[in-house]
Amino acid sequence: MSYEHILYEVSDRIATITLNRPDRMNAWTAIMERDVRHAMEAAADDDNVRVIVLTGAGRGFCAGADMDALKGIDPNEVGRGENIPFDMNRRADWQTRYAYYPAIRKPVIAMLNGATAGIGLVHALYCDLRFAADTAVFTTAFARRGLIAEHGIGWMLPRIVGHANALDLLMSARRVSAEEALRIGLVNRLSSPEKLREETYAYARDLADFVSPSAIAVIKRQVYDVPFQTLAEATIDANREMQIALKGNDFREGVASFVEKRPPRFTGT
Repeated sequence: MSYEHILYEVSDRIATITLNRPDRMNAWTAIMERDVRHAMEAAADDDNVRVIVLTGAGRGFCAGADMDALKGIDPNEVGRGENIPFDMNRRADWQTRYAYYPAIRKPVIAMLNGATAGIGLVHALYCDLRFAADTAVFTTAFARRGLIAEHGIGWMLPRIVGHANALDLLMSARRVSAEEALRIGLVNRLSSPEKLREETYAYARDLADFVSPSAIAVIKRQVYDVPFQTLAEATIDANREMQIALKGNDFREGVASFVEKRPPRFTGT
């Protein structure tokens, strides 16, 4: 498929999805929404892909919704989105309009190269990890536009930065520096703008080359299921998954590669 508002490439078992409207700071559009979802699903289904990186072209990651589109939005259309097929094998919580990243059985890393605001921040939060340039700035933005905590950010943000920090960021909609973002856990690590790509892809390649994709898929599901489980339910689930893992090829290869002191050749089974 050819894309209009993103770039998509696969190299070294890493899929890169780049928001590609640099002249508009990658402002979010309906076309971008369609393109990103298609590319995410393509990467999820591609056996040659083990890690997904989401980033932006130019100086910013995503400055929020395209204001031209926002001015003409129909309130009656809010919450409808596109027709998205319901998957009975996925938790319903991860099938809403933008909350599908946690259901992807591969690591999704947001490489935040610059301004990350509004719906851009929403997408960054749905990624598993956030690596940012130390010059990046962040804002929820919504309250300063007369809007509310959109698209599940009121659920995700407190689980990442804590209740009080989430209320601060949502109610004030103030600008947050990269250093503060790191301190409160909004991002996982910082790099200089010159080193961001190199260091992000070094991490992604390490996952792709040395970590079992079957283990990652289960671990990711476990962590995202936890808010909906008791400790007993999480433990029972882990015991069940452990029995399956012990019968798997990746477990045997993980042990063999360690004993033989060689890189693993995981197959994801």
